[in-house]
Amino acid sequence: MKTNTIVALIGGILIPASLVCAQEQNTRLERATPHPSADAIVDGATREAASFYGPYSPTREASGTSWQPEATPAAGLVSTRGNWTWTTRAVASVVYTYQGGKRGDDGVYSPNMLVFMGNRALGAGTFGIHTTFTAESISVNDSGYAELFQTGTTGNGRTPLIDRQHPHDLFSELAASYSLPLNDVSSVFAYLGLPGEPALGPPNVVRRFSGIDFPEAPLSYDWFDSSHTSFGVATVGCIWNQFKLDGSIFSGRRPDEHRSDLETKLRWPKFDSQAIRLSYNPAPAWAFQVSYGNVISPEKLKERRDVPPEEQKANRDVVRLTASAMYQKSWEEFNWQTIFAWGQNQENPGKTFDGFLLESALNIRETHTILGRIERVSKDGLYPLRDPLEDEKFTVNKVSLGYIYDFPKFHQVRFGMGGLGSAHFIPSSLKSTYGDMPMSLQLFVRAKL
Repeated sequence: MKTNTIVALIGGILIPASLVCAQEQNTRLERATPHPSADAIVDGATREAASFYGPYSPTREASGTSWQPEATPAAGLVSTRGNWTWTTRAVASVVYTYQGGKRGDDGVYSPNMLVFMGNRALGAGTFGIHTTFTAESISVNDSGYAELFQTGTTGNGRTPLIDRQHPHDLFSELAASYSLPLNDVSSVFAYLGLPGEPALGPPNVVRRFSGIDFPEAPLSYDWFDSSHTSFGVATVGCIWNQFKLDGSIFSGRRPDEHRSDLETKLRWPKFDSQAIRLSYNPAPAWAFQVSYGNVISPEKLKERRDVPPEEQKANRDVVRLTASAMYQKSWEEFNWQTIFAWGQNQENPGKTFDGFLLESALNIRETHTILGRIERVSKDGLYPLRDPLEDEKFTVNKVSLGYIYDFPKFHQVRFGMGGLGSAHFIPSSLKSTYGDMPMSLQLFVRAKL
């Protein structure tokens, strides 16, 4: 058995075990918060989690400073210690993937995530800590896991990844925030992260109710999720009723191939990029956002001697536009969330690439989950360096459908097993390389807190 397969299996066992141990250590204390709270049920007891940024239910808050529908069900384990309220969320899977077609591959990997965040009253406002970790630096191969038509970043600092999704950094978020209420309907806030998530795009995929259970990253990752780990982020924002306006300065360069460090050994944050986002939640079931980002040199690749510096992908800046709508419907023992998102990456110099995402998840009685995702993306980089088609732009369509069966909770950890199948619809110019309609399949077991 391959070493990375053994590591993935070990990670898939140890991480759920640690979730059970963490749950056993919970204590029951109380605290008061300056922002409203939402109830979470743990071992039959009601506990309160407070919002970080504004006068509303904390279920409106998602990754970074982004918003989701307030009707989204509370997730994770809530505990109180002294003046602090802590929320722990985690998910870990062991996945077997089969990618078909002429470029197909298979393998075993373990995507995972641990979120640990807390807040407390400080002066007239709320002070918060936000952390996100993954063990993918050891549970996913350095060159990533197989995923047809996925591109972006590098596994060795020199060669772009093609048909593979890179692992995420051990430290995906280490941030602090402070918010100050102005009155019953408005507040101002600041967020600092090394790393952190700038005010650009919708909530990232692993923090969306509709996306967290998928065993693979979306093909639209480069439009909506590629900036969620930025090594140096400073965000300020204001909230009034159902509106939020936040803006960030951040380091545009994506994390390098060294997945277990903070990257400060090689460079300190440049804060060379900017983003601004307007969010609007007109009702508990809805969340809208539009955002603009000027991302400086996001790709980290060593220079090529055969291409002028100004034409190299590593030196191309990107103007990113995104717009999204999220809908959450909860009734009886059903929870359903859907997101539709559009993004555009304008390379300078270079081409313009559009990405569309329609993603949905329906959970029934906390036992059955139906997953669906439709994507349409235009992208280059599907051929290796120096290939005549390296910079050719192609449009790829992908349709995915999956199902997960969850067993009854064990110490607040829910174990499940499922599968996801995908079909890819591609232009005729790609069929000689990939086949007529390449298919893929993932089978997986999953633990979630």
